Amino acid sequence: MNLQLLQTRLGYTFQDAGLLQQALTHRSHSSLHNERLEFLGDSVLNCVVASILYERYVQIDEGDLSRLRANLVKQQSLFEIAQKLELSQFLRLGEGELKSGGFRRPSILADTLEALLGAIFLDGGFNPARDVIRAFYIPILDTVDPQTLGKDAKTLLQEFLQSKKISLPLYNVVATHGAAHSQEFEIECLVPKLGIQVFGRGGSRRAGEQAAAKLALEVAEQALVKTPGAARKAKPRAAQLKLAGIATVQSSEPSSPASGPAPAGTTKAANK
Repeated sequence: MNLQLLQTRLGYTFQDAGLLQQALTHRSHSSLHNERLEFLGDSVLNCVVASILYERYVQIDEGDLSRLRANLVKQQSLFEIAQKLELSQFLRLGEGELKSGGFRRPSILADTLEALLGAIFLDGGFNPARDVIRAFYIPILDTVDPQTLGKDAKTLLQEFLQSKKISLPLYNVVATHGAAHSQEFEIECLVPKLGIQVFGRGGSRRAGEQAAAKLALEVAEQALVKTPGAARKAKPRAAQLKLAGIATVQSSEPSSPASGPAPAGTTKAANK
């Protein structure tokens, strides 16, 4: 295990190599593990990210700053940073976790990254920890829109329609599928003024609404880009949404109006 390579990627060299080893040690490996360091690193991370956002976005209010911070420090965001560091190759896991693929698990990688930040704080103080965190996040912030980051699809669709002075979308449960303990909800989202009718699926009503809203936003943006300032029916197309992702698979085949209700995950112009 080449820990010097990891330190080069972090941009920080430890004075106490034991702290680095502990930060990389999962509780399945030994009793001297990284959970306390993770607790400390979480606090340092939140403080530094809050400071970056406060300095960078002077016109954004407290509520939106909180939204941005929550999105930047959530597990998925930390996991993505850990992947860039290729942190999985440095983890110290017990045999059971190794066999079950723990080195790929987002929760373990995110927690280990926080533990590393806690270890840097203890080893070198606040300023080195701040510099490492800033190196992670400044490039990310250079590529995101603070007005939309962390907002869910339903919120983004609502804000988009309000900005165009279009009535809010309507959501209806079209069908439920599967056994009671593993139901999948098929949700219809309607934007009557734009002639949009889309369908999404999810493991809960809320998840299905989010899937449908994401697709409706895509269709609405396309429709208004083609005819700025005017409402226009969205062109029919077939699309499937898988909520884990959220991934879309599109087909150029239009849905047939004579075939009855469109299958889940499809979008078509609403008949008037």
